[in-house]
Amino acid sequence: MAETGSAPEGADCRPRPPISFELFPPRTDAAALALGRTIDRLAEADPAFISVTFGAGGTSRDRSLTVLRYMLAHTNVEPMAHLTCVGSSHSEANRLVREFLDAGVTSFLALRGDPPVGADPDAGIGDLASAAELVQLIHRVQEEREPFAQVGMPGMPGASRIRERARPERVAVAAFPTGHPRSRGIAHDVDILLAKEISGATLAITQLFWRADDYLTFVDRARAGGVTIPIVPGIMPVTTPARLARLTELTGVEPPAELAIDLEIEPDAAAQAELGITFAARLAAAVLEGGAPGLHLYTYNRHEVVLEVLNRLDLRNPDQLVNERNTTQR
Repeated sequence: MAETGSAPEGADCRPRPPISFELFPPRTDAAALALGRTIDRLAEADPAFISVTFGAGGTSRDRSLTVLRYMLAHTNVEPMAHLTCVGSSHSEANRLVREFLDAGVTSFLALRGDPPVGADPDAGIGDLASAAELVQLIHRVQEEREPFAQVGMPGMPGASRIRERARPERVAVAAFPTGHPRSRGIAHDVDILLAKEISGATLAITQLFWRADDYLTFVDRARAGGVTIPIVPGIMPVTTPARLARLTELTGVEPPAELAIDLEIEPDAAAQAELGITFAARLAAAVLEGGAPGLHLYTYNRHEVVLEVLNRLDLRNPDQLVNERNTTQR
């Protein structure tokens, strides 16, 4: 058996692909304490960034900013703020982006979002009608915060040039390998993603999919349609039948029958977790083998499952594995 942190026999020396995680803001003070410990453990895995979802309510928004500030103060991880168009006026969205930037958050996930439950799905969701418009607004707010300035030119006394203005670190958007619920087809989904890139998006993160071919086929069609930004697969390790049923209800994406049945008939919680971890690790391995530029793991605010998925893929941060081994031996 290979030593901890070493590559499997026969493996090549490719660098570890970028890993990222998603969290949601805690709903209680006790959950906030637990989330702090989870962030610390996820940070040890050396992720490219950790994103934090952003609710439409004021309390949820405040808690999101608190989580992002915790990461800035206590970790070296790049925090990514979610923003949605739902219910936001131009002035409010401008204020929110500026608030995040002022706090030190320079990466964003721009989402159109869904209308409130019971609302007309075809009705307007706010002043911003699409994620592409929100991407443009993020860049515009940053430019307004960093006005043009002139800097001297080395070796040319008296000459100056316009200093390049800072841009957000990352502006990510969503991609839909199995189709957006309101899409007219995969060509429409590709066109929407291309519009987001033209508006200034630098990264796409996929929503739910259960089969590697869904992701790989979508990427091929996106490339053929002119999309050039990285398209990172979002992987959801699902470890209970109730959670799987809820995801299916929310997304309309049917899971593989074998996963649903195996979770349903397995009475032991630990064995259910093993089923979900194994499935997620196999799916992640398949998309990486197919050329995925990284992995984005949805955590449900728990670190144990997603870190075990990385462990199965031999993608844990070697320093983290050494620290865990030393802790165990004390």
